[in-house]
Amino acid sequence: MAGLTRRGFVTATGAAGAGLLLCTPTASAIDRALRETAKRAISATGTTLEAAAAPVTDGPAYTRLAAGPGWGLAVRQDLVPGKDGRDDRRVPLASFVQFTDLHITDTQSPARFEYLHPFASGAHRPQETLGPVATTSLVRRVNSLPGGPFTGRPFDFLMTTGDNTDNHELAELGWFLGLLNGGTLTPNTGDPARYEGVQDSGSPTYWNPGTPLDDAYTAKGFPQIPGLLDAAITQFTSPGLDIPWFCTFGNHDNTPIGTLPANLPGIEHWYTGSKKVIGKDESTARRMASTLDTPGAAIPLGELFGESGLIREVTPDENRAPFDTGEFVRAHLDPANTGPGPVGHGFTEDNADGREVYYTFRVAPGITGISLDTTTLAGFADGSIGLAQFGWVERTLKAGSSVHYDFWGNRVTQDVTDELFVLFSHHTSGTMTNILPDSRRPLEPRLNGDTFVDLLTRFPNVLAWVNGHTHRNEIVPHTGPSPERGFWEINTASHVDFPQHARVIEIADNADGTLSLFTTLVESAAPYAASYEDATPDGLASIYRELSYNDIHADLGQVGVDADRNTELVLANPVGTAMRR
Repeated sequence: MAGLTRRGFVTATGAAGAGLLLCTPTASAIDRALRETAKRAISATGTTLEAAAAPVTDGPAYTRLAAGPGWGLAVRQDLVPGKDGRDDRRVPLASFVQFTDLHITDTQSPARFEYLHPFASGAHRPQETLGPVATTSLVRRVNSLPGGPFTGRPFDFLMTTGDNTDNHELAELGWFLGLLNGGTLTPNTGDPARYEGVQDSGSPTYWNPGTPLDDAYTAKGFPQIPGLLDAAITQFTSPGLDIPWFCTFGNHDNTPIGTLPANLPGIEHWYTGSKKVIGKDESTARRMASTLDTPGAAIPLGELFGESGLIREVTPDENRAPFDTGEFVRAHLDPANTGPGPVGHGFTEDNADGREVYYTFRVAPGITGISLDTTTLAGFADGSIGLAQFGWVERTLKAGSSVHYDFWGNRVTQDVTDELFVLFSHHTSGTMTNILPDSRRPLEPRLNGDTFVDLLTRFPNVLAWVNGHTHRNEIVPHTGPSPERGFWEINTASHVDFPQHARVIEIADNADGTLSLFTTLVESAAPYAASYEDATPDGLASIYRELSYNDIHADLGQVGVDADRNTELVLANPVGTAMRR
């Protein structure tokens, strides 16, 4: 490769402006196109362009992981076609990283209801105790990357799109901030000398890594790893991110366990108390799981957290207390938590009361980011958007748009500077279905995802909507009445369930009336396999990934298809070719 220019390299591989069809052709055509377009990257190192986790053996039995083939670049031309030669004209405008659904979890908390996992898979994961220490390997991966793999632009920032915590408690919030800002953490609550959660309870409802039981995990082939739980709650140091980071709310950051309504009387008693329910009879567990999945249903807290069943005595801990929305914001505003910045990580004093926790920020010259709050204090997992925030988004987009379309589809022009926009939220358009009133604005109407998409397609300078929540990689084009009014919805898998991805997103001006958004998935820096005796952060992160792949509830389809992973998303440039350099 020595002496070969980027132009010469692209031309030699036949990939420059290839206009390749990657969404519906035959498998052989996709494979060929992916091999060709993957070569367009400046650097694939450290990304899934280079390698991706793959099972050593196929089938339902437990398997170890290894480095599988990398995934190539799928060119998405759903909105507009790409033009030949764009690789040679391309100018990078922005480059950033998305974390989502870290679910930093205090697995020993009495507020958890892991016993529901046979009927609600997210209630318990065999790997989740390792989440805090494993996240350090994801942070180190981002720090090791030189920038965007297709433009080479250094990262402008990182955005985490919600569910940063899992139980919605102060201990988890502190761990989350320490992981991203850097510092020494001890991911343990209760008894400082031992683990007190369900995974050393002797209950066959769970995998107990130090005790062989007649449980579904052991039947699948889960190994015995004595000492794993002790290693998971041992002090470690996070390097912290090297780049500024911003934060967006998720339902687990806004309501207890991401499902219960906020401000329930007496809820703190269950969080900080000494009784942890680890089992219920099957009919009760099934009924409780159904209740938690039914918006508007009454939640019997006493039955959920106590009254009957198999109960374990744990050490009480005030640091398990739930935080409210304002406390979450103020923790980010605390100078002790600034880390690589910015102060507040997007939140300002205007957000400190916890009522309106959405904001704008500078992505790069000429590009504004909009961080949304799609959560509701009414509880339940899915979200929506309040009318006041909807109006604020509309005003923000109008203020930066020289051209937009009114409610009836009429073109409106105004004398303002064009600005490009990227939106961030926790929920996707398809999961904004929970329109229960939010107690912060109890009389305000809540709007669903379809209504919000209709708003965004009125503004040609909306490029992308980046989100999480589903724990799935999926990229959806939203088309307006004309090609220049389309945008891309980019949904990324979680870091708690397999495939445990983060995503790099690059924005480039093709200098031909189009833009390209490059999306590249990255895994943590952990090896694909490690000794079960390796208690280093990378060793534990490797086991974390392996356990998530083998979880009896794992949905391996969450990795997505080629068109949802490493992509070039082509769209019209709404402000022409004279972009800011």
